[in-house]
Amino acid sequence: MKRTYRGSCHCGKVRFEVDADLDHVRDCDCTLCRKRGALNHRVADSDIRIETPLEELALYQWHTMTAKDYFCPTCGIQPFRRPRTAPETWAVNVRCLDGVDLDAIPRRKMPGSELS
Repeated sequence: MKRTYRGSCHCGKVRFEVDADLDHVRDCDCTLCRKRGALNHRVADSDIRIETPLEELALYQWHTMTAKDYFCPTCGIQPFRRPRTAPETWAVNVRCLDGVDLDAIPRRKMPGSELS
């Protein structure tokens, strides 16, 4: 069942709200996800409300330039992204959501390192 969560970066400059059924998180092994330690959950456009204008965030793109990784230019935390394999969705970094018990959510290993 979907629930509304509030989220932010570390310093609080980037704020958002998301409706999600956190039945799992994606634990991707690509170089970017592995190095930043993100645990992602995908949501539709209609399920996320980004309060900070995207123009105020830093954008990082690499490899195919399809994925869009948004992060706070002040503290460097990446609360959400547009994933390469589903750019019409948002991947929310569940570690940035308030009141979430990460140990209670099943992890799905994702072989992002196998994408070419």
